[in-house]
Order: sequence, then structure tokens, then C-alpha cells
Amino acid sequence: MSIDRAAGLSERAEALDTIAAVLPMERRDELAELLTDQDVETLRHLVNEGMGANTLRALTSDLAYLQAWSLAATGRSLPWPTPEALLLKFVAHHLWDPEKRKIDPQHGMPDDVEHKLRVQGFLRSPGPHAPDTVRRRLASWSTLTKWRGLNGSFTSPALKSALRLAVRATPRPKKRKSAKAVTGDVLSKLIATCQTNKLRDVRDRAILMVAFASGGRRRSEIAGLRKEQLARETPIPVDGGPPLLSLSIHLGRTKTSGAENDEIVYLTGRPVEALNAWLEAARIDKGSVFRGIDRWGNVSKRALDPKVINDIVKQRAAMAGLEPAEFSAHGLRSGYLTEAANRGISLPEAMEQSRHRSVQQASEYYNSATRRSGRAARMLG
Repeated sequence: MSIDRAAGLSERAEALDTIAAVLPMERRDELAELLTDQDVETLRHLVNEGMGANTLRALTSDLAYLQAWSLAATGRSLPWPTPEALLLKFVAHHLWDPEKRKIDPQHGMPDDVEHKLRVQGFLRSPGPHAPDTVRRRLASWSTLTKWRGLNGSFTSPALKSALRLAVRATPRPKKRKSAKAVTGDVLSKLIATCQTNKLRDVRDRAILMVAFASGGRRRSEIAGLRKEQLARETPIPVDGGPPLLSLSIHLGRTKTSGAENDEIVYLTGRPVEALNAWLEAARIDKGSVFRGIDRWGNVSKRALDPKVINDIVKQRAAMAGLEPAEFSAHGLRSGYLTEAANRGISLPEAMEQSRHRSVQQASEYYNSATRRSGRAARMLG
């Protein structure tokens, strides 16, 4: 590696460190390799503009994928603005007909391009991409182009037609983010695997209980939670027993809230105790709440990557004797609403805690529980 290139990588890595709070920084060095100086400046500009952490994280992930794909497919970084021909190539590489691929090996993504992306960890599942993923990456591509003050061909009739025809040729049944909801009984089994006083058990118990009890928080919200977002509340009195600990979590701007809204949810009782136990054991008095733990039991100063929350759910499911492929971090979110329905909690009350804005979306989880045992499903029962 030349001295100039090494210096450039070092400068990009340092620049990425300045926006570490909203980037998957365990991949900092990889991003420094993939992204250009202008890419990093664009991301830093978006941070300064106040773009939400989740949106910026998604843009960064998509930009890294697009750069890796462009290098693998053309041998060059993404051109800005992108010509229409390259956009059409992207669609052809990602949305293709598996049946036609069997008789025409040249159909779809070339083997050498697929191999390069798979080796780098950008491709995991075989077959064409999900149409929604392709649309999202094209949208991210368009957004980044506009933020550079450029115009692209993202609304061209040729691209729209190619995308529409490609989607028809790649039938993929829509899958839930989590095949099964993590309802109260499942959650109890997961928590039962965290019964020791080892740091990892104390942390994972707090993650599971806080994520569920706070309304089924998204994995990005749990991974990005900071001590400064927590506030003690007056304990809740209980007849015939000691008052229950209570605290509020100030989520700030979330995926579904307005830019000026400070979303607040509450924890009461056991989840607060589990969270306090972790903060005390890990000696955390500021900064990121949930952090990595190395093999020697040292607690990192950096926040967990959102993917780790998903891994924890699957690991604990396996330890509980469940099928890990059937559960994910999103199962905590759907499980909260399903459990609320099972316990007779009204949908509006459950949504106050889950912070769903769409009744239609929330009721998909809520109604599946009530419909299964309702009178309409037992006409002949």
C-alpha cells in the first residue's frame, strides 16, 4: 500500500470516528476502504443536518453495499451522478428469475461479482434480492445523489419499467421479520438462561427485559440507548407490598415520530431492577448503556451494534431449547403487542408504550392474537 493511500485511509477512518455514534463502527476500517473522501464528507454533512440515526445508519449501509457492488461489477467506484445504464445493471444483477438462471448461467448477477460480494460479507442468502431491498437501495442512492447537489436518472421511464418487470419475474413471498413473536411465555424461557451473576448474563437479562417491557423497542433503539436518556420516576405504590421502581426512557426522535418530538416510554418493577443491576455491575454512569464484553470480562466503551441484539435473542433461544431461526429481535416488538392482546390490554393503551403511529400496523400483531381465540374463529367450535 502506498504512503498516500495509507494516509488517505487513516484520514477517512479518523473522519468516521467523528460520527461514530450513528455508524456501525465495528466496520470502521472496512468503510474507510470502501468509501471515498467525498462519501465520508456527505455522511458528515448529513450528521450535521440532524438526520436521524436510524436513517443515517441505513444510508451508510446501503452506500457501502453500492460501492462494493460497483467495484465488483465494474472495477470502479460509484460514479456521481450515476448513468442510467449502471442503474439498469444494478436491477438486472439483483432482481432475476431463478428458473431462467437454471438454463442461462449468465442471467442475473455474474458468478465473479457474487463471489466477491459474498467473500466480503455483503451477500449471505442465495437467489435474487427482495424487491423492497432493491427499492430501498435505489432510494438511498437517489438521496445521496441529491445531497451531493446532483441529478440522477432514478425517475427515468426505462428504470421504472425495468424495476416493474423484474419484480414480476422474481416472486418472493413476504416474510415476517420474526417468524414467531416473543410473547411472555417465550420471554420467560429466554430470561431463564440468564440466571448467573456473570456480566454477559446480567447484560442480556437487562436487554431482553428492557426491550420487551418498554413497548418492544427496535433493536437500534436498544443498542443506541444512553444513560442520559434514563430518568428516575416516583415509585409506583402497590397494595400490600413495597412500591415498584419506575423510570422513563427519553427516546428522542424515533423512526415514526416527528423531528421535534421527544418520545417517552416507561419501565416499572423487574425491568428497572434488571437494568440497574447491569449498570451497577458494568460500572456505567454515562454514555452507552449496552456495551460489548470481551472474553476476559472487560466492558467496552462502545455501544453494541444493533445486529448484536438480534444475535442475543437467537443465542438465548437456542440455549432455551427453542429453534433460533424462528426468533429475532423484532419478535420482541411483535411479541409485546401480541402479549398485550392476550392480557386484554386495549390497543390504544398498548400503542402508547410501543409508540406505533399506525393502527393498521400495530393491529396486525394485536389482532392475530384476539382473532385466533375470538368468536368469529369459533363459529363451529
